[in-house]
Amino acid sequence: MTDTLTPATPVTPTTPAPGSEAKSRFNAALEEAKAGAAALKTEAGQKAGAYREQAKGKGEDWIAEAKSYGADAKVKGKELAVEGKVKASEGIRSLGQVVSENAHVVDEKLGAKYGDYARTASRTLSETADKLDQKSVDELGEDAREMVRKSPAAAVGIAAFVGFMLSRLFRGSR
Repeated sequence: MTDTLTPATPVTPTTPAPGSEAKSRFNAALEEAKAGAAALKTEAGQKAGAYREQAKGKGEDWIAEAKSYGADAKVKGKELAVEGKVKASEGIRSLGQVVSENAHVVDEKLGAKYGDYARTASRTLSETADKLDQKSVDELGEDAREMVRKSPAAAVGIAAFVGFMLSRLFRGSR
C-alpha cells in the first residue's frame, strides 16, 4: 500500500455577500417587531375584553339600581296619590259642610231660592266626596284619561285654570 497523497480540493471560506449580514439582522428585527406587535395586540384584546366585561357588569348594576329606584318611586307616588285623594275628599266634604251650615244665612239675605241652591251644592259636594272615597287612584286616573279623550278643550281649560291658580298661590307666598 502506497501512501499517495491526493491533492485535496481547496476549501474556500464562504464569505457573506456585502450587506447580507445587515439584511439578515434587519429581517430578524422585523420579525421580532412583528412578534412584539402580535403580543401587544393579544394583550390589548384581553384587556379590552376584561374592561368590556367590567363595563357590562357595571351597566347591568346601574340598570338594576335604576329599576329599583323606579319601583320605589312608583310605590311612593301611589302612596302620595292616595294621600292626596283622601285630603281632596276631606276638603270637598268640609266645603260642603260650610255651605250647608251657611245655607240659612243665604235664605235670610238672598231668599229661599238661593238657599236651596246652596243646599243642593252642599249635597253635590258631599256626594262627590263620597264618590271620590269609593274610587281607587287607578280608577280616578282612568276617569281623567277618559274625560280628556271626550273633551280635550275642557281638559286644557281646566289645566290652564289650575295652573293660573297655582301660580297666584305661589306668587302670593313670596
